[in-house]
Amino acid sequence: MAKKLFVGGLSYETTEATLKETFAKAGTVESATVIIDKISGRSKGFGFVEMSSEEESQKAVEMFNGKEIDGRNVTVNEARPLEPRPQRGGFSRGGGGGGSRGFGGGRRDRY
Repeated sequence: MAKKLFVGGLSYETTEATLKETFAKAGTVESATVIIDKISGRSKGFGFVEMSSEEESQKAVEMFNGKEIDGRNVTVNEARPLEPRPQRGGFSRGGGGGGSRGFGGGRRDRY
C-alpha cells in the first residue's frame, strides 16, 4: 500500500521532477507534488511524495530527513491526514446583519 510522506523546507526552486528523482533512490515513487501558492505561483516550500510501500517510505525518511536537497536541509516524515480548520472571518451566508434597508440604528434623517 502506498505511503505519503511530507517533505518540508524545500527550496523555492525544487520541482516535482527533482523530488521524484531524489526519492526514487529509496524505491518506487508513485507521485511527487510541490505545493504552489495560488496567488504568487511559486512554491510554498513543502510538498508530498507517495512511495509504493511502507518499507520504501521508511527507507526514504531514513535517507532524506535532515539531508540537503537543492541547497536546503529538508524535513521528511509521514504525512498526517488534513485536519479540519476552524472557520476564518470574512464573508458568510448566515445571520449577523444590521445596517441594511434603514434598520440597525444610525441617524434617522438619511432616508
